[in-house]
Amino acid sequence: MTRPIGRAPLSACSPVPGLPRPIALVGPTATGKSDLALDLAEELARRGAGAEVVNADAMQLYRGMDVGTAKLPPAARRGVPHHLLDVLEVTDTATVAAYQRDARAAVDAIRARGRVPLVVGGSGLYVQAVLDDLAFPGTDPALRARLDAELAALGAPAMHARLADRDPDAARGILASNGRRIVRALEVVELTGRPFAASLPVPGTPRHDAVLVGLDRDTEVLDERIAARVDAMLAGGLVDEVAALAARGLREGATAARAVGYREVLEHLDGTIDLDEARRRTVVATRRLVRRQRSWFRRDGRVHWLDAAAPDLVATVLGLAVPSDGPLRSI
Repeated sequence: MTRPIGRAPLSACSPVPGLPRPIALVGPTATGKSDLALDLAEELARRGAGAEVVNADAMQLYRGMDVGTAKLPPAARRGVPHHLLDVLEVTDTATVAAYQRDARAAVDAIRARGRVPLVVGGSGLYVQAVLDDLAFPGTDPALRARLDAELAALGAPAMHARLADRDPDAARGILASNGRRIVRALEVVELTGRPFAASLPVPGTPRHDAVLVGLDRDTEVLDERIAARVDAMLAGGLVDEVAALAARGLREGATAARAVGYREVLEHLDGTIDLDEARRRTVVATRRLVRRQRSWFRRDGRVHWLDAAAPDLVATVLGLAVPSDGPLRSI
């Protein structure tokens, strides 16, 4: 039987005295979350605490998906330990339930070492899985197989229309082209008899009293950063990376093949579009992703929003996370 979804019991949410308080750095892609995490870790090390990063970017879970996800290479991590990078093959399907299990274990272990967990990424549901009492309705293999077959026969738009009829709120939050999420929403509705949104918690006190910090930038500036990032990825070997991953089964990956930049380059490698068009589509898709990320995180009233271009971001974040009347170790 599926456990009811909702706010976690107080004992699950309350911080343990003396253990570090996690800091989550969230918000749209290309705002500078990874660099800020390293700056925070270095400042915390100077203060005698130290920090470790827990990845909350779904596509950075995949081995070999480096250039196109802006994954920091080991040499650029300034000696800061990173967790949940490179843990899946591109043929594996990423699941929020598995991520929740492993990310929570990483956070708990980091805190036990007396260090600050920095949960960093723009995958909203993954962040929420770490910080909230988010449980997952089970799956029914026969039902899933039937829905998958209907998706293949009817197409995502038709399945989305069915979802809109049965659960309008869920349909509004899922792209009509995202067949996998549509199927999952329909599966949950049929299994539970409740709307898909009922499977999501109402945000309350985050686990371990974590502090949520959102980074954003002026839209015009961020658009320029996105275009420059895509150009840098293409110059940095994205096409070769995608070709190598295609040889390892990228096209068959239910999750990895949909990553922004990778699907566009796959079309280029298949001869459907030229490289200039792949670049254009990647920029457009990334900007669309930014809008979805903003929409997701802006709904969470617990997030402290900061201008990523502001000076003294490290001091500002630590001012939010560290009690003015207590030692750092009691974050």
